[in-house]
Amino acid sequence: MSVSTDRGINDAYGAPGQSSASRRDWLGLVVLAFAVLLIAVDGTVLDLALPFISADLEPSSTQLLWIIDVYSFVLAGLLITMGTLGDRIGRRRLLLLGAAGFGIASLIAAWAPTPEMLIAARVLQGISGATLMPATLGLIRTIFVDPRQRTLAIGVWGAMAGGGTAAGPLIGGWLLEHFWWGSVFLINIPVMLVLIAVGPIVIPESKDPAPGRFDLLSAALSMTTMLPLVYAVKETVVHGVDPVLLGVGLVGVVSGVVFVRRQKSMKDPMIDIGLFAKPAFSTAVLTNLLSIFALAGVLFFGSQYLQLVLGNTAFESGVLMLPGMLMSAVTALAAAWMVRRWATSHVLGGGLAVAGVGAALMLTLGVDGAPTMFVVGFGLAGAGVGIALTLTSDLVVSAVEPERAGAASAVSETAYELGIALGVAVLGSVVMAIFRNGLDTSMLPQEQIEPAQGTLGAAVAEAQHLPEAARAVFLESAQSAFVDGMHVAAGATAVILFTTAILVLRMLRDRQGELSSTTNE
Repeated sequence: MSVSTDRGINDAYGAPGQSSASRRDWLGLVVLAFAVLLIAVDGTVLDLALPFISADLEPSSTQLLWIIDVYSFVLAGLLITMGTLGDRIGRRRLLLLGAAGFGIASLIAAWAPTPEMLIAARVLQGISGATLMPATLGLIRTIFVDPRQRTLAIGVWGAMAGGGTAAGPLIGGWLLEHFWWGSVFLINIPVMLVLIAVGPIVIPESKDPAPGRFDLLSAALSMTTMLPLVYAVKETVVHGVDPVLLGVGLVGVVSGVVFVRRQKSMKDPMIDIGLFAKPAFSTAVLTNLLSIFALAGVLFFGSQYLQLVLGNTAFESGVLMLPGMLMSAVTALAAAWMVRRWATSHVLGGGLAVAGVGAALMLTLGVDGAPTMFVVGFGLAGAGVGIALTLTSDLVVSAVEPERAGAASAVSETAYELGIALGVAVLGSVVMAIFRNGLDTSMLPQEQIEPAQGTLGAAVAEAQHLPEAARAVFLESAQSAFVDGMHVAAGATAVILFTTAILVLRMLRDRQGELSSTTNE
């Protein structure tokens, strides 16, 4: 099957069939990588700005939650639709439209005068982000024909995503020390302007030359699947299980079943469900989800452990977690070198095992002591997950023809977003259930018991109202209960990662031909 591109026979990109990427291709990768970097930064940079936003705009607690979460809700809900749309109208065109939208949304957010305006800007950022992520990965699939160069390019893409996540709190902290809270959004503008100006020059257009009709019902079903599921999962962490959230989650499950059945019956589906029958493809998607599930869970309880148990500031905690995120970025790049020397199944399985060892090391953490073991454990977890994200993304997009690269990229990104939501929800719920069960509230007045059982942060806040002797005893109880919950979650994470490593070794061994056969048609 052929790919519709802007490349001429003798232009700077090289003749058709030439597998080696040109200098302009690598420049195009630089532009794409910086776009991914900013999207990743934007996912975490807002956390430190929330106190400043609260003081200035005075949002309600519900509005504050929407300011934080609506970006990821919209992003997750639109990934599949936007990935498929890029295959139809052109991935570069969609990328440039998304960059313009992201820049405009960032300007609105930076000077938002009300909470409602800021929420609307975050919605627009989510819509634009949903166009950017699958478009960047889909373009890498079509630009880099040589499998080795493509793996390296996806490693750069993954390294920028991991590096941006790590850099977000540090960049945000520096900006907030020198400027107003809106500055955390303005850092997006220069890169988006460069992308719009340089993108048409260094990035070739690519799309499916015969995409079939765009099915609006499938697009709606994909959104009514992802939005309710992600919302129900995230809200369950904050408020616990209740009938309303169960109903919302059920809507997502039912929509997902209808979506899958519709795709199977269509001549031109948004997603080729048959791909999941390939063990290599389905294993790669599942591994992508489970690896980021593990990392998100460790981030959830690790940041609280560093701040509320060991007593570090938010910035100090960010610095302590930085080595792990940087290791993720480094190994994302190193994965391309590793698969040249060892089988993909061995590299991927080994990376997951290393991450499992990192999670297991957190079983040694206690209420007292230095954070050294956490830094080592989180570093190993980050290193293993970095390898996993590069190789699973590469396996997923390599499993389809270049014409369908956008839709395949959206599947990979959707697994990533679900992994984050589920990691925080499931592992966070484990931690908090054990925390509440182990918390000694006997010394608290009746009106303080329920608030103190909400989170470790709430328990620490309630402790400040107690006499000094009772405060020390209650804090020790709260911290010990949280660490007990963290140990269970870390042990479960290690088991999940080791089990996934075994699954990878079994399912991907001798399966590489299944993936490469499609791309060589």
